[in-house]
Amino acid sequence: MILEDFRQITIQNKQGLQLTVLNYGAIIKELMVPDKNGKPVNVVIGYKNPSDYLQNYSYMGACIGRYAGRISNGSFSLNGMVYQLHKEEGIHLHGGQNGFDKKFWFIDDVSEGEDPYVKLSCISKDKEEGYPGNLKAELTYQLTEKNELKITHSAICDRDTIVNLTNHSYFNLSEYLDIGGHELSINASKYLEIKENLLPTGKLKSVGKTDLDFRKIKEIGDLKMDNTFVLDDPEKVAVSLYSPGTGIEMSLKTNQPSVVVYTPKTFGGICFEAQNYPDAPNHDHFPSALLRPGEFYTNEAVFSFNIR
Repeated sequence: MILEDFRQITIQNKQGLQLTVLNYGAIIKELMVPDKNGKPVNVVIGYKNPSDYLQNYSYMGACIGRYAGRISNGSFSLNGMVYQLHKEEGIHLHGGQNGFDKKFWFIDDVSEGEDPYVKLSCISKDKEEGYPGNLKAELTYQLTEKNELKITHSAICDRDTIVNLTNHSYFNLSEYLDIGGHELSINASKYLEIKENLLPTGKLKSVGKTDLDFRKIKEIGDLKMDNTFVLDDPEKVAVSLYSPGTGIEMSLKTNQPSVVVYTPKTFGGICFEAQNYPDAPNHDHFPSALLRPGEFYTNEAVFSFNIR
């Protein structure tokens, strides 16, 4: 693998929202947003050198698949068969050892006109990381004239399988300053209870009277999170993040049932992974992750930016 394998595409809308994407991992490398003074701010954490993403242990900006999140015992049952996936420390995480974040994606189309976009795709072959069936994933990043970054994941398969895709960008609206002063709201009154290895127990718990109650906007402070929030209303804004320093406000809407909110301990960023529940294939009462031939999987996440 050499530097020439990497391709970098940049698109920009008329409002100055600018996106840079890599073909490796379908990674969002930069997302430039004008602040309250008109100064462009890179609101995602990333590396300057594309080849540094080969050691991207934090999944910065990448597409996660085939299954985002954790799967207990690294296995699941489907149609009477048990499928053993790659696992470490008793779990399968973010698609395995060579998930979608480690693939060189095809760049299928780039448009620099109104509502510019980048379209990418990749193929996951039958038995890759242990998953059944050949699966084709497509991903579109689009900048709209409403100052939105619209991320659309889609997939089709030739055999019953499971799928759960998401983007793993770390946001910081103050450009690499601590995120403790950011203000956060989450449209969720429940979250998934977790046990060892951060696996869900299957129970939904109330955020009431806990540090995870962000139904009213408040500072993040020194709280560290790695939690799945079950969204109350898919028609409403799922998450809102605001930086008083830059005046940038970001809101997320999605068609997914949950958002995993993750704040790493080693750098100042926050992840909003719009997706199905972790370990859903092993909990019958969780939303189904099953994808059948002839069906079309779609995960849409729209990040809107404004100044206040």
